[in-house]
Amino acid sequence: MRLASFVAASTFVVAAGLFSPAHAEDALGDPTGKITITAKSADLGVGYTWGGGKLTYKNHTHSFKISGGTIAAVGFSTIKGTGTVYNLHALKDFNGTYIAAHGEATLGLGLGGAVLENKNGVRIKIETISEGARLASSAQGITFTLK
Repeated sequence: MRLASFVAASTFVVAAGLFSPAHAEDALGDPTGKITITAKSADLGVGYTWGGGKLTYKNHTHSFKISGGTIAAVGFSTIKGTGTVYNLHALKDFNGTYIAAHGEATLGLGLGGAVLENKNGVRIKIETISEGARLASSAQGITFTLK
């Protein structure tokens, strides 16, 4: 349990250091919105992630659905996160599959972070808290669909 928490926290600290606020604007583009998510992942070799979230864009809040899959993972976790959206210039560009190199080790409570990007150039820097027992090491595609 202590090793999994250390690995997850170390990943978060490294990711946070690479994307300081000043560096994030240069590397990720212009901040244009905020998101919150709640999702669950269940895996046994090949897995599935589902849930929902809220996008705040141009002073309006929009609900969206989360779905996607993973490979090379075992376990179950609940994920809550918040993030900043970059380069979203038209609401329709938010929809799509977001890709991120991904690794997770959660036993109990874990912290994480990722930068996601879709084919429209929309990027999301997200910080997550996960709870459960899950080990994953894979590329992951998560689809966000506005409701």
